[in-house]
Amino acid sequence: MSFHNVLKNGEDHLSESRPQQSKIWNALSHATCLLAVGGSKLILNLFYDVKVKGLSNIDAGLTKARSENRSFITLMNHMSVCDDPLLWGCLPWKYFRDVDDIRWGLAAANICFNNKFSSTFFSLGKILPCERFGRGPFQDSLDAAIRILSPDDTIDSEHIFQLENTVNPLINDIKSLYSKSHTPPVLRHKTSWMHIFPEGYVCQLEPPHNNSMRFFRWGTARLVLEPTVAPVIVPIFSNGFEKIAPEGRSADFSDSVLPQNIGAEISVNIGKPIDDSIIESFRKEWRDLCVKYTDATNPNDMSFDLKFGDEAKALRSRVCAYLREQVAKLRLDSGFPEEDPRFKSVDFWTNYTNSKGESDKDIKFVGLNWAVKEYQKNVKRFDEFGNEVKK
Repeated sequence: MSFHNVLKNGEDHLSESRPQQSKIWNALSHATCLLAVGGSKLILNLFYDVKVKGLSNIDAGLTKARSENRSFITLMNHMSVCDDPLLWGCLPWKYFRDVDDIRWGLAAANICFNNKFSSTFFSLGKILPCERFGRGPFQDSLDAAIRILSPDDTIDSEHIFQLENTVNPLINDIKSLYSKSHTPPVLRHKTSWMHIFPEGYVCQLEPPHNNSMRFFRWGTARLVLEPTVAPVIVPIFSNGFEKIAPEGRSADFSDSVLPQNIGAEISVNIGKPIDDSIIESFRKEWRDLCVKYTDATNPNDMSFDLKFGDEAKALRSRVCAYLREQVAKLRLDSGFPEEDPRFKSVDFWTNYTNSKGESDKDIKFVGLNWAVKEYQKNVKRFDEFGNEVKK
């Protein structure tokens, strides 16, 4: 269930970062993505042993999504800074022939969007900037992702939340958004593919906890609950990208820049599309909460309770826990033992990060725990509701 203001804000954000309906932009975007994929394939084919399991599940998910006019989400554990784009170097070229088939993604604004050159490069690479360290799930990039995951012909009164028997203060704006002559924020001819790393940070842990995961962040749940129609979702578990770019490398050029552990095995385990009935049950709960907690004085936007209320937060937590469980099953299928049960807990990771590891000294990161704010540059400050606080 989508809200008008969420979709409109997403459109505005996309319009700011890329020219609307620009064939030139799309051509440059396609070229940028092909360059990144080609470089990734070159590195992987020359230096590593790549094994992909379940490739047909991506075909099945994409075919299902496109035939039912739905978008497509893949989600994966985050082991290395090179997970994207090297993941795409593991897949056949057929997924990159059309710019519409190339995935969208999210990346840290303080790292990938901190100057004009990098911002343009990653925007051309179909990446949206995401603010971390307190900004929360209610930000422009997540609204833009929800808009991308909403097919253009579903931006209508059937798919956007409207409170019955109320006067809509934005009725003219909504009619414009519903209009068939309305220009969508991106030029596309198919529904979109969004790939996300729900942990939000690279997670490389020392044995015996290696290849374990953090909790999945609530923005992930928004991408499941809020598009106009339910996306088709496929989980992925990867192993080996952390060998190419291990954390904690030395300052020597050869260690810090060049690929490491030549000859290592890289494995990508792709799961089957997640059961639609389960996703729809979560979305029904969300629709019920929208009816229950929508503010009649501002029915076109999420109310405080829908953002920060206990029931809404509990639903997002359950969605994320379920999605994490699907990736964890692929981890077991890939030959790893059961994870430490602490890793599923938001409270555990909060305490661990706030104490810089002192709360549980038996768990050690390779390199740094990048969820610690002091370890990163260009970080903004936000209050408890995600509003920026000027330094």
